[in-house]
Amino acid sequence: MLDDALVLWFPAPRSLTGEDVAEFHVHGGRAVVAGVMAALRSIGLRLAEPGEFTRRAFQNGKLDLTQAEAVADLVAAETEAQRRQALDQLEGRLGELYRGWSERLLRLVAHLEAAIDFPDEDLPPEIEARVAGESRALAGEIAAHLADSRRGERLRDGIAVAIVGPPNVGKSSLLNQLVRREAAITSPVAGTTRDVIEVALDLGGYPVVLADTAGLRDAADAVEAEGVRRALARAEAAELRLFVFDASAPETARGASAWPGGETILVANKIDLADASAWFPPGAFAVSALTGAGISELATALAARVAANYRDSAPVLTRARHREALEQAHAALERALAAELAELRAEDLRLAWRSLGRITGRADIEDMLDVIFAEFCLGK
Repeated sequence: MLDDALVLWFPAPRSLTGEDVAEFHVHGGRAVVAGVMAALRSIGLRLAEPGEFTRRAFQNGKLDLTQAEAVADLVAAETEAQRRQALDQLEGRLGELYRGWSERLLRLVAHLEAAIDFPDEDLPPEIEARVAGESRALAGEIAAHLADSRRGERLRDGIAVAIVGPPNVGKSSLLNQLVRREAAITSPVAGTTRDVIEVALDLGGYPVVLADTAGLRDAADAVEAEGVRRALARAEAAELRLFVFDASAPETARGASAWPGGETILVANKIDLADASAWFPPGAFAVSALTGAGISELATALAARVAANYRDSAPVLTRARHREALEQAHAALERALAAELAELRAEDLRLAWRSLGRITGRADIEDMLDVIFAEFCLGK
């Protein structure tokens, strides 16, 4: 007797992996688990390798590669937005998009190959023109999909928000207020922050990586100069910027002109020290990193800005692997459109099809043969 447990049996092929699967639901005590594992090992079973069940599901056609990757993303999800994106991909929406493109490409390749290899058959004469038109449309759809500002990848890794501004305006104190802990060292001495300090934050269900940076000014030494260089680089790379200035010295907001547009939010800090009649640039959020005044309003506005950038019903790219394959497919389509010989066009269309197949893990030459012989009935 090992435990009073529940055992479930999932016969193939209706299980997650497509194989016969048994689940043992036992009590979680160490002695119980150790006893059950020892009993299972004694009859020749072993522990699964990392990712082995998901890999078996892929190999047995239960999942494509995008869905398998979504399983890992779902396990690693730390925010509501990451969970939604992973579930959306696990349900197959991204894979369906790529498979749809792959099927269209497969048909184009098959039609063009048929026109080349079987010129004596009674094939429609406008095949090449149709292939060119559909190739151009497909290239446009892939290009639009790639032009997504890397939203899916940023959502997986964390949306970068840089806190920038002159020295001694309270950037580190603002970071501490937003993350609600002493993540950065603060002091009244200008130039305390020399390097970039990153803190992960769940902001309204979205993963945000806040980066506190060195104060922007003419550096006094080589170390501070490197800190300023890193601050500028981080500000340029960030999706959003919080430009912090001293509310009692509004002229310190002038540096924000280096990053105009909606990606920069002005923050007037130290309002507890400012005169009641102090003038702020339009749209600036008045806060006090010392007392906490205005911090919740700033956090709400920042969360709303982040959410507005990620409200997209269409499936988005989530990995660099997808992007690389899609870029290769798009380049092959462009070459196909520029090729003068039908044989070269067919080869580039085939390369584009294979690139798409690498994303989902499905690209079989037999599929192409099926299309050729099913649609044209050649050889009758």
